[in-house]
Amino acid sequence: MFSVLDMFKIGVGPSSSHTVGPMVAAHAFVSSMRDSDLIDRTARVKVTLYGSLSLTGLGHGTDRAVMAGLEGNVPATVDTQHMLRIRETCALDDTLNLAGVRRIGFDYDRDMVFDRWRRMAAHPNGMRFQAFDDDGNLVDEQVWYSIGGGFIRRGAPDDLMIGIHDKPPEGTSFADRDEGSSTDFGPDAPYPFSSGSELVALCREHHLSIAELVWANETATRSAVQVRADIDTVWRVMRECVDHGCTSAEQSLPGGLDVPRRAPRMYERLASNSDVLKRGRSRRDAVLESSDAAWVNLFALAVSEENAGGGRIVTAPTNGSAGIIPAVLHYYWHFMDDANEEGVVTFLLTAGAIGYLFKRNASISGAEVGCQGEVGSACSMAAAGLAAVLGGTPEQVENAAEIGIEHNLGLTCDPVGGLVQIPCIERNAMAANTAINAVRMAMLGDGSHIVTLDQAIETMRETGEDMMAKYKETSKGGLAVNVVEC
Repeated sequence: MFSVLDMFKIGVGPSSSHTVGPMVAAHAFVSSMRDSDLIDRTARVKVTLYGSLSLTGLGHGTDRAVMAGLEGNVPATVDTQHMLRIRETCALDDTLNLAGVRRIGFDYDRDMVFDRWRRMAAHPNGMRFQAFDDDGNLVDEQVWYSIGGGFIRRGAPDDLMIGIHDKPPEGTSFADRDEGSSTDFGPDAPYPFSSGSELVALCREHHLSIAELVWANETATRSAVQVRADIDTVWRVMRECVDHGCTSAEQSLPGGLDVPRRAPRMYERLASNSDVLKRGRSRRDAVLESSDAAWVNLFALAVSEENAGGGRIVTAPTNGSAGIIPAVLHYYWHFMDDANEEGVVTFLLTAGAIGYLFKRNASISGAEVGCQGEVGSACSMAAAGLAAVLGGTPEQVENAAEIGIEHNLGLTCDPVGGLVQIPCIERNAMAANTAINAVRMAMLGDGSHIVTLDQAIETMRETGEDMMAKYKETSKGGLAVNVVEC
């Protein structure tokens, strides 16, 4: 059964598709081997990364994430400091602790392969795991895909391979296939939906808000206590991430670009000048430092810098866009007089429903459709959540979500140095404020508008298909080639 809360995974930076997903896939591989009693027969494991994973994997820490997963770690609980050092730790004796129970040989240069010339036709983020015995015989082989937002999907060892820049033959990519139906929520869900129009129609027919409808689906197979606990956990980790980002003692981010952490200094400045009418302050300072937008920028930067630094974050719906929803949710929490915990629940359930529509009917993977699938989806989700807690009708919520994505269509993914830093960090802050502005426009209307959310999502999917591969998380185009790495 699909849960909209799957859009909010507790993970680790810097990338949901390049860090979280590969770790989950590696963990799934060794778990499968353990269940098949193959661990004791295994003397060596080889991992081959294809497509976007191979081109930007080093910058995203894909190799380290895979190694951590092979050791039996999962993103929600992995020791982030161990993950940062795992390559050096394994290099001390060229071994790896497979599934946490068996020490095997692991030569990084031999066993971690970045195939920069080929990709799997089904999806740009493909991985091949191979296990060998002492005699070099193949014990097990599995192909996995990281399809965005930390979600993974298993393939087959003989899945079609194509050139890195080749377009997949018709019918071979996940984008060409039916990814589900209105029963994705399970047969017991009282209000299944597969489009925005269906969602709004159901709300109108049953006199429910989007959050109320989603709550009914979520509690159809799980207790209300468990659903609420999961939401509370997401909110807690989001708050902790903002706090850590605002108070970090680190001066710059890892990776070689020496991008400075701006959130701690910004937080000190905003906190010390929070009184707009404080005597002695210029009008310019009041505008720059005390506006709601300045705080929203801070919240988004804090989370995005934590993500870039390999910290604990919530995919929302991806790591690359993880700062947008927490920023807008903190805006609600700190700047709305009647903000409360029930409002947080309403916000996240509504945002999750919109995120589900993007995942089901298009993609949230930057390697598949560009940054419009990450930042654009998150902007739309955040706008929907905020409109909901402000009392918006389902029609107004859908309108806000549509505005949020419409003005991010065509957004490319071209990270400098293969790192989730430039332009990703600032882009989160910009999109968070765009989401709030989308809500302002939607709430001033009655929800009627010309372009529907479904049409905007379909346009995003088609735009992603048309987008050149170099603009889809390969660091082969755009800013990635026009900014000199120093």
